[in-house]
Amino acid sequence: LAQIHPDFLHLPVTMRAMIAVRRAGLIRAWPQVRCFSAFTQHKVGEPGTLEYRMHFQDNNGNKISPWHDIPLKSGEHFNCLIEIPKNTKPKMEVAVKEEMNPIAQDVKKGKLRDYHGPIFWNYGMLPQTWEDPNVTHAETKCNGDNDPVDVVEIGSEALAQGSVEPVKVLGALAMIDDGELDWKIIGIRAGDKLAAELNDIQDVEAKCPGVISGIREWFRWYKTPDGKPLNAFGYEEKALDKKFALEVIEETHGAWKKLRDGSTDKGKLWIGK
Repeated sequence: LAQIHPDFLHLPVTMRAMIAVRRAGLIRAWPQVRCFSAFTQHKVGEPGTLEYRMHFQDNNGNKISPWHDIPLKSGEHFNCLIEIPKNTKPKMEVAVKEEMNPIAQDVKKGKLRDYHGPIFWNYGMLPQTWEDPNVTHAETKCNGDNDPVDVVEIGSEALAQGSVEPVKVLGALAMIDDGELDWKIIGIRAGDKLAAELNDIQDVEAKCPGVISGIREWFRWYKTPDGKPLNAFGYEEKALDKKFALEVIEETHGAWKKLRDGSTDKGKLWIGK
């Protein structure tokens, strides 16, 4: 089966079993459900505390990693795990160095981190992607930031933390933060009322004027209240198109596969192996 589909060994055990059963002819059709629909969240501790964690479980109650076990794609769309709902300030993220990679609030010098003002879009990550810090990007001359790829979801609704939403990829910004490349994929939830009108980055400029510049300037300035310098952007600060964004996702998914199979040193990251 690994020869038939190159990603087979990287899929969750339950999904591998389903594929094996289907190949053996023991079931005649795939279940008509999204593969992440059986996942649930389990919270430990209170929000706004150092102890707070949002863990993820499969339908048997087993813990799963939202980074490694949720598939990258759902049909034609990409799965986005929402870490920070729009119009909120706590800086939440998948804890890449903790066992099972729960969502937690970022900590700096022992204190919980909040943005100095709310973020105006839903913010999350693409599972099964990784920006490799060992690789220098040819254009920006920067190495990856050692995290999954970020997604800025520009839809009209605030999406719940821990939800997994199929998104249409529209474009990307090549943010450079403290000398590291930190891609920002721009996308919209496939079920959003505007999704049918947005298919590439030029549509965002036409239908949602000011959104791209708003994203760019928000991420340029957001660290300055802490005395940090302005963030920069590669490619002459242009918002790159859908084709380019898909190439970024493909490249970072390949980097994640190398991380998982041991071809790349994991350092302090938790990868379940």
